[in-house]
Amino acid sequence: MCVEGLEDAGRLDFGDQNIDKHADFTMERVCENTVSVDFKQNFVPFIRSGEWSDIGGRDYMEDAHVCISDLAQNFGYKAADDEVISFYGVFDGHGGKDAAHYVRDNLPRVIVEDADFPLELEKVVKRSFVQTDSKFAETFSHQKGLSSGTTALTAMIFGRSLLVANAGDCRAVLSRRGIAIEMSKDHRPCCINERKRVESLGGYVDDGYLNGQLAVTRALGDWHLEGMKEVGEPGGPLSAEPELKMITLTKDDEFLIIGSDGIWDLFSNQNAVDFARRRLQDHNDLRLCCREIVDEAIRRGARDNLTAVMVSFHQEAPPQTRVNRTGRVARSISAEGLHSLRVLLEGQ
Repeated sequence: MCVEGLEDAGRLDFGDQNIDKHADFTMERVCENTVSVDFKQNFVPFIRSGEWSDIGGRDYMEDAHVCISDLAQNFGYKAADDEVISFYGVFDGHGGKDAAHYVRDNLPRVIVEDADFPLELEKVVKRSFVQTDSKFAETFSHQKGLSSGTTALTAMIFGRSLLVANAGDCRAVLSRRGIAIEMSKDHRPCCINERKRVESLGGYVDDGYLNGQLAVTRALGDWHLEGMKEVGEPGGPLSAEPELKMITLTKDDEFLIIGSDGIWDLFSNQNAVDFARRRLQDHNDLRLCCREIVDEAIRRGARDNLTAVMVSFHQEAPPQTRVNRTGRVARSISAEGLHSLRVLLEGQ
């Protein structure tokens, strides 16, 4: 795997520096025959990334993010077989920024220091989310930071593998020749599977909120809420255990968008891919593209904090190709134009 030699390669890139103002939860895998893997193509991802965040319509910035080009090297470890593992994460805090910042600063290290890293990465990642959550509870046991929480989504790339871990409602979407592939599922009380899990563990959903209090069913932190979770345990109505999804990357896989829920409130998966793809075709600058996504969300009326991280698997911009989507009819107005018109009409 090739990793672009950026100025900040190997360093942590923190999200608050670009602010302008027990059911079966086994990992979901995409079978290789469903992604048209052709081993003769010898595809080697060229990894490069960009990020941008903004306070949006909130009074405080509670989002955080991290981009690490070489996870093991970043913490002074030598990876097995010299294989580079790239790590990206978005953390959407609530009730304060403490939980989001703690997870951003500590989760990557917990993963690297696990005895099974990197040979059993799926187990390590799940375990590390829960361990980081417990350590947060211990660290802030006598401080007000204990009342904060955060959703967390991480993406790790090693070789041709992409592993996404999600706990909460941040989202990762992959562009495969311009088609949006959802790499995570939002953990909200309205989700049938999550509601069943919550109710099986003694929780309930009231007016769309977990135990009448939280808009998500998985998060780290929120230890001030009684009966939600136990230290060191992945279970409980509010779970810190992530759902995992792994795929094998092919040359058709262009880029990954990771965003806090403020982004996805204004973009559908396909709309985000279409928007980003056009921008990359214009300038092929991932960081600029992230800023343009955030700025567009603000233009569309965003009321939340906004964070976008993008990871590209090619050095070149996405090709100019016409994407055929079955079941779609021709239209004379873009999705962005339609949304703007709707906002305008509702404002009147």
